[in-house]
Amino acid sequence: MMFKYPLLAALLALVACTAEKEAPTADALPKVQLALNWFPEAEHGGLYAAAVHGYYEENGVEVEILGGGPDAPVVQRVATGAVAFGIVNADNILYARAQQIPVVALMASYQISPRCIMVHESSGIDSISQIKNITLALSQRPAFSHYLRWKYPFEGVTIVPYPGNVAQFLADENFAQQGYVFSEPFVAKTKGGDPKALLVADTGFNPYTSVLITTEERIAAEPELVDAVVRASVKGWEKYLAEPEATNRHINSLNPEMGMDILAYGAAESIAMILDPVAQQNGLGSMTLERWQELLEQMVAAGLIKEGVVDVTAAFTNRFLP
Repeated sequence: MMFKYPLLAALLALVACTAEKEAPTADALPKVQLALNWFPEAEHGGLYAAAVHGYYEENGVEVEILGGGPDAPVVQRVATGAVAFGIVNADNILYARAQQIPVVALMASYQISPRCIMVHESSGIDSISQIKNITLALSQRPAFSHYLRWKYPFEGVTIVPYPGNVAQFLADENFAQQGYVFSEPFVAKTKGGDPKALLVADTGFNPYTSVLITTEERIAAEPELVDAVVRASVKGWEKYLAEPEATNRHINSLNPEMGMDILAYGAAESIAMILDPVAQQNGLGSMTLERWQELLEQMVAAGLIKEGVVDVTAAFTNRFLP
């Protein structure tokens, strides 16, 4: 499902008309690394667009983007200074803050989480609350997995580990699994399956996704560097949503399993999730205290975080957004 928003129509003009800065020579640029939480995919498109189109250098910094994978320790790498920046989801940040790890959200790429539960169309299941008497593949670590099991009875449901592919889904009509709406369902359909994607966000659990983070220490010591990375990343997302082709070719070269067709689909589907009405009003990447507070309350209610140990006002900042 894709919606056209007025802001998208202006993106290309905005990117094209932005005054070009005279970039410093490459040797003079500070160099930092940005660690992803997964392999390069459309969900990271704006970051790669900023790299492909020179927006980081234009803002005076050289950024090396490092691909991730299953259980990539992004928070730990950022917290220890192994990398300067990282990409995680909002619940990961609250988990970290609960453990006194001072990481801070700088911008939220996705206002609406692409996380979904993929069921078979033939199952007749129309919402996550209706799931019963099937096998459901979920990762054990992410907060959404625990939240869903806390909120819903899942009568007769056998929970198994997420397999990382759609093979079992295609082979078993009584099998459902987690996914991203523009990834696993697309793959399953191209392989002859009958997937139906049920957004986890529709249950009310909707953490900001693909969130750029750094540490409190880096914000205090190098605010100009943080500002440069955030501004370039936002511009990268604007470019990616308007013209994703060049960036998709780059992502495909890094992760050939992501074909140009699925990347194009992911970029198109991302528009509604990134440029929702709130982002259109407040700006791409913006975050609200209310959303962070709601997420914290949900995680406390589900027993994932102890009450009173996290101050959400310290977990994020909109200070560096354009």
